[in-house]
Amino acid sequence: MKRLFIATLLMCAVAISYTAQAQLYQAQSGEISFFSKTPLENIDALSKSVNSIINVATNEIAVQMRITSFVFPNKLMQEHFNENYLESEKFPMASFKGKIKEAVDLKKAGTYPVTATGTANIHGVTKPIEIKGTIISDGNQLQLSSQFDIRLQDYQIDIPKIVFAKIAEVIEVKSKIQFTQKK
Repeated sequence: MKRLFIATLLMCAVAISYTAQAQLYQAQSGEISFFSKTPLENIDALSKSVNSIINVATNEIAVQMRITSFVFPNKLMQEHFNENYLESEKFPMASFKGKIKEAVDLKKAGTYPVTATGTANIHGVTKPIEIKGTIISDGNQLQLSSQFDIRLQDYQIDIPKIVFAKIAEVIEVKSKIQFTQKK
């Protein structure tokens, strides 16, 4: 009788563990880019090193990336970005943690406009943020795309007056992340 109870308990634990994992989607590939447009100069950079997870049971989402993973067309821009503006040695990571507001069943195939509310941590500063995007689901894989703006001043990113006209105060950020169901 005791063995039957233990066996049943173990089977329930395995089933619960499997159910919990089946509701997680993990980034398989992803990219985040940003664009700064000014009359004097346009600046863009791309990172293809993005970690993310979505829990479809709770609608929670987390995204994290290393600041030094941004690649610029100009190496000098990349150096200034990491050393002078984002201080990536001191603040190596950027992240977002939040929850999708809409009640969507991402396990069902479809295209879903979504809004995630949560906090972004950039340059050591954590601020509330709302991000609008679209999730395309085929039931086993998800593709998330979003576009939002970051105000440099909100994250205490100082731009020297000498180059102020070359860098926008508000930066356009885009993301495109592919997820697969974690098994």
